[in-house]
Amino acid sequence: MKLEYVGPKPIISHTGIEFDNNKEDKFVYLNIVVQLLKALSHDYFENKTYQYNADTGRLLESELMRELKKFCPDIESLMENKNHNTEEEIQHNLQRAQESDTLTQADKEILQNNINIMHDYLIQRSINKSVYYCSINALAKLVQKDHISYIVVPMFQKFAHVLHSVQGALQKEKIAIDTKIEIYQENGKLLVKLQVENN
Repeated sequence: MKLEYVGPKPIISHTGIEFDNNKEDKFVYLNIVVQLLKALSHDYFENKTYQYNADTGRLLESELMRELKKFCPDIESLMENKNHNTEEEIQHNLQRAQESDTLTQADKEILQNNINIMHDYLIQRSINKSVYYCSINALAKLVQKDHISYIVVPMFQKFAHVLHSVQGALQKEKIAIDTKIEIYQENGKLLVKLQVENN
């Protein structure tokens, strides 16, 4: 099992394979999540503001995996389970294609062939997604545990996406944690702030 970029969500049919560019592969966000995990993983002192200059360089897949294991120790079994579950889902979709009452035999074969072509792609995308949410949950737990009041990042789409995911994870806690995301300008730079009501 490995982590690697594959691409946007595929839309597979008997007429071909298209890609939904609005549903990016979660792999593209992992570098940012790791940077935030590293930035927030230290001892805190009350009423002190901490700054961390995130390294904009991309981590190699092996480095990414090593860092993620620190925060998601069961990452390999998670990836294995996701691989197994997605494999079952693919087999189910192949079976459904074969049993379709609306498709001709030729269309059934084309659909099955298209599903088979995208087999490895689908599995890798689902593995990347499960690892992403594991790391997001680790980040949310860190915010809770250390009573972090806010996180400020540059206003780039990927950073905003990650903060939005952390916000979602915090709101899904047994006792939902109030959060607010705001965009503001400071010293000519656009920033995104995740405010956390962490009592």
